[in-house]
Amino acid sequence: MKNFFSNLFGRNNDPKSIVSFDVIYSIYSYLYSEVSSIDFKMKGVHDTVSVKCYSFPSSFNHEKGRKEIEGNGFKNAYEVLNELYKKIDIGVLSEEVIQTELEYDYIHIQFYSESTPEMKKQLKHVLHNFIIFFCCTNSLETNDFKLLYTNSCFFDYTRGLLDCEAIAIANPKNEIQKIGFKEFEKVLQGICEYVEIEIPESVVLPSSESLMVDEVSVTHFQEFLRLISRGDIEEELLEEQSQILYNNFGKNEEDEDYEFDFFDGINTWHSDWKFDPEDVECFVSEMIGEDFNFEYPEETYSHDLFPYIQTALAKKDLELMSYDTMGDSYLFFVVNKNDVNRILQLSEITEMGIDKLL
Repeated sequence: MKNFFSNLFGRNNDPKSIVSFDVIYSIYSYLYSEVSSIDFKMKGVHDTVSVKCYSFPSSFNHEKGRKEIEGNGFKNAYEVLNELYKKIDIGVLSEEVIQTELEYDYIHIQFYSESTPEMKKQLKHVLHNFIIFFCCTNSLETNDFKLLYTNSCFFDYTRGLLDCEAIAIANPKNEIQKIGFKEFEKVLQGICEYVEIEIPESVVLPSSESLMVDEVSVTHFQEFLRLISRGDIEEELLEEQSQILYNNFGKNEEDEDYEFDFFDGINTWHSDWKFDPEDVECFVSEMIGEDFNFEYPEETYSHDLFPYIQTALAKKDLELMSYDTMGDSYLFFVVNKNDVNRILQLSEITEMGIDKLL
């Protein structure tokens, strides 16, 4: 039997919001009765969305968990739980209640979003962690929830929980939270769609379209190559490269039969992280097949040039994008500006690692 403690604050159950008790408790019920952990991909979210149901103390009842608890200055998992309850204004457990050894569940939702424009130079994606505890508001039954949040990694899980802060979705404190909180709404919709939870009709959905990633096919790679080449690729090469990419889907570069070089036949510019404006003008001119010049402040180099490059290309209805080489370099290419959103969608579906440059 699961037990939840009470508080005396307002309920989080706006009938129009997807971040509401009815929706979140339905997700918890699925995790509790069906499967305690789900990982899936959804449109618009980088990498995998992770949703897990944990319990105090059982989820910490292993050697690593006990060491983390002791290493952070606590005797047991209930003491850690009480520290978290203090953050979110839930009444702490008395020693008498602790002795009953009841389980206290919570949900941990983790996903990545695009970084802020300011951080984009150092960090392409930001990690978001939402910790959800259920409670009671003016009731003896569970009817409410509280949120903890952090955008840090959980190297020490107990420490990660303790470093979370109490948050209200309607009041982000900075730009990262603003982005993360908005994406959280879509993620909740994606979770419901993935596990087939019916969302109340009163809820205003963040997205009117399906958020599930299409099952990948060779046609996705064909469309992808057509768009990143602006249609300037031989049909025979397009079909050949598309098939190679499809055959490689899900493999690692270390796999014996892995093949690469899908940018063969596409005009690109490969550069390290440092480049001059003159380099840009030369290589972009070559990629678009006409002279390219742009205005920029003196002593401006490398990634600081991106806004000025994009402004000049936008006048030609073009945009510069890059492929994630997983190393100390860029692989640039130019696309039609009205194709950018679809390229990013296909990048998520095909896991091709295309970046929008700000």
